[in-house]
Amino acid sequence: MKQRTLLITLTGPDRPGVTARLFTVLSGFPVDVADVEQVVIRGRLILGVLVAYSGGPPTGTGGTIGAMWAAVERVAEDLGMEVELSTGTDLQEKRRRGRLHVTVLGSPLQPAALAGIAGRISAAGANIDRIERLAHTPVICIELAISGADPALLRTALAAEAVLQQVDVAVQRSGLHRRAKRLIVMDVDSTLIQGEVIELLAKHAGNMAEVERITTAAMRGELDFAASLRERVALLKGLPEEVFDRVRKEVVLTPGARTLVRTLKRLDYHFAIVSGGFTQITDSLVAELGIDYSAANTLEVVDGVLTGRVCGEIVDRAGKARALERFARDAGIPISQTVAIGDGANDLDMISAAGLGIAFNAKPVLRQAADATVNVPYLDAILYLLGISRAEVEAADAEDPQPG
Repeated sequence: MKQRTLLITLTGPDRPGVTARLFTVLSGFPVDVADVEQVVIRGRLILGVLVAYSGGPPTGTGGTIGAMWAAVERVAEDLGMEVELSTGTDLQEKRRRGRLHVTVLGSPLQPAALAGIAGRISAAGANIDRIERLAHTPVICIELAISGADPALLRTALAAEAVLQQVDVAVQRSGLHRRAKRLIVMDVDSTLIQGEVIELLAKHAGNMAEVERITTAAMRGELDFAASLRERVALLKGLPEEVFDRVRKEVVLTPGARTLVRTLKRLDYHFAIVSGGFTQITDSLVAELGIDYSAANTLEVVDGVLTGRVCGEIVDRAGKARALERFARDAGIPISQTVAIGDGANDLDMISAAGLGIAFNAKPVLRQAADATVNVPYLDAILYLLGISRAEVEAADAEDPQPG
């Protein structure tokens, strides 16, 4: 005999014991549990239970299913909740092609943004299967599980909507890989930290304006990075080596940087930094944050004075991508499980090589190439793109508080 299904939906004030009461009633009848979903919004519970059974439609009050329905109604009345019933015969989910996660970040997040995004998903012939809030502060993050969409086409459509609505949207495939151990490779200047180290050094040399001009052009992709770096480093000639101690004290981490690194390290992720900056500064960040791998340039110092030259091969755009591949190899992690985060043209090759490339408050040239963009000023918002909620982060911090 063909199995039928019965969807029971309870809605009302949340309180302890609702789920237990409902399943206790159902346990007295010949039904199997096929699916369960529950959500609580502002103290209001929505609990849906799909049960499967053999037999005719659950009409009237004389049959077994009719008796079960009457019992469920009594429980709902006793709990002060509303109950709805719908029937069917298909236990298979029809939309399994193209299972994706769509993550939306906004500060604030307006209804028009969600309307536009939902409209684009619908226009792509896809279905929203589930919606969940991952964070409410300092940004709002909503994640949608959808099915039935072509990832590339949907990513293009939602990128256009994100610009229109001034929100951040990321589209990623569902699957085990999203929860697998990963390697995070991050740019340093204007990503892990605020500002550019070379500009802090230039301030002490008295030529910050000229260095800023060259840096800005290089990050936009208007100048060759290696050539621009040599030009800027030459302006530092004659600085005493003690300048590094002063600059280390002036470095300011991007808001959320400690939370991001701490949380991912708890989850056994590998964390790396790769920088067009200088080891004299990045080495202290490695020690302070417990970073696993790093690559950066080294300023030449002779007799305690900067020579205005860089030692060895320059870590440029191509060098960053090579570093990502080397770190992944050393960590035993496939490139498909790497995440690269950057902000400028110098990060293009690294972003393109990684399994997931994220543009963080980036220049237009990088935003166009990245898989996802984050334009809020909080680095830990990247956790939401990895499916980690603010509540999970706060719970872990409460259980294992760490300094800083």
